[in-house]
Amino acid sequence: MNHVFLVGALARDPELRYTPNGTPVCDLTIAGEDQVLGSDHQTRSLPWYHRVGLMGKPAESAAEQFKAGSAVIVEGSMEQRSWEDPNGQKRSMISIKALRVDGLSRPESDLVRDSGGGFRLQNALNEAVLVGNLGRKPELRYTPSGDAVVGFSIAVSESWKGKDGNWQERTHWLDINAWRELAELVANLDKGDSVLVHGRIKNETWTDRDGQKRNSTKVEATRVEALTRGPAPSGAVGTTQPAAQKAYGNAGNAAKAAGTQSRSLDIDEGLDNFPPEEEDLPF
Repeated sequence: MNHVFLVGALARDPELRYTPNGTPVCDLTIAGEDQVLGSDHQTRSLPWYHRVGLMGKPAESAAEQFKAGSAVIVEGSMEQRSWEDPNGQKRSMISIKALRVDGLSRPESDLVRDSGGGFRLQNALNEAVLVGNLGRKPELRYTPSGDAVVGFSIAVSESWKGKDGNWQERTHWLDINAWRELAELVANLDKGDSVLVHGRIKNETWTDRDGQKRNSTKVEATRVEALTRGPAPSGAVGTTQPAAQKAYGNAGNAAKAAGTQSRSLDIDEGLDNFPPEEEDLPF
């Protein structure tokens, strides 16, 4: 399972381009605000900006129909792309591939302007629901203030029928963060475990040791459920046992505070560092 739902506004006008084989691609920057409970128990409005790619005939329709400030709903999925930069360095990124983009009727009062002149939508939606297998055991650590945080990656598979009629499969590695009580529970999971993750998509930016600006896209989990096959082992964390389910639900509510721990990307920060156009698209 790999589902993304966004309700936001177009921060700027759509950008329509064509791949070398003539496939239309529309790049949309969707922006909104999440209401997140901070570690001080105060609710804050956190802005987000996500680059979304729409392909095929719907891409041309979206470029004609929408403009900066248009309120839209996006249904899609997260995908991992890898490439080599001009210096021969291997790079990768997580992007959002739209399956459909529809317009919404929202009052102008829900739109806010950012410092760069772009638009964001208040009362937005930023949600990912994923099912995959852990690629490694979660790494639990604690911040200087004592908050538990855990990071882990899950492998999510995508299947499609190629032009030759044969089924193909691709694996996307997606990074997940969890905080506080939820982090301590997730730390009990192990490599290979199958999990359902529900959370918000966020962008992070930092400067590496070489002074280069880097950015990444992750899911900040608000709920994690361990999936089991057959009888659930006694006392296992995150199984379908009622006590474990309750623990994950309560921890998921507390994890909403995690949004105050990292800084979101601004509208033009890191959005230009995208991989080269693809020769052939997977559908």
